[in-house]
Amino acid sequence: FRVQIKRDISSGAAAATLAYLMKRRHKDIEDYEMIVPEALLEQHRKTQNIFTIVMACIAGISLLVGGIGIMNIMLATVLERTREIGLRRAVGARQKDIRGQFIAETVSISAIGGIVGILFGFGLSMAIGAITGWAVGWTITSILLSFFVCTVIGLASGIYPAIKASRLDPIEALRHD
Repeated sequence: FRVQIKRDISSGAAAATLAYLMKRRHKDIEDYEMIVPEALLEQHRKTQNIFTIVMACIAGISLLVGGIGIMNIMLATVLERTREIGLRRAVGARQKDIRGQFIAETVSISAIGGIVGILFGFGLSMAIGAITGWAVGWTITSILLSFFVCTVIGLASGIYPAIKASRLDPIEALRHD
């Protein structure tokens, strides 16, 4: 059977009272099931919070791995372009110029990666939504925030290689094979 309570009565208190009455009436045999919609909503909220935490952890790990990848790419670029850096320094480029060049390259790589990631996220979420029938929604704030975080992680990962490139000795850099 179905029970409806007045608005000013707590559903938790009503459920506890009904559970007590049903238990007494059925002589402590639980041969019935009580479903409280508010409890179902609370369970849904808890599940959603756990899902959000798991997704945030996955995103954090992805950003860390991406940052390490960008740093490795930029360190390899510094190594490959050591002679070019030496030549630029020999003809008058300042450390600040070299640093700026490598930071601009790093920001470009991470910005392009951010755009590709956003497009991939759109496509993947649309596919998952189509397969599961779930509603999919985005906000411009979440898109801009993810792009900003991606770019900042890329920038932070590229600072060390940029500093390393700018501190190369021009003479030693020109001798490099």
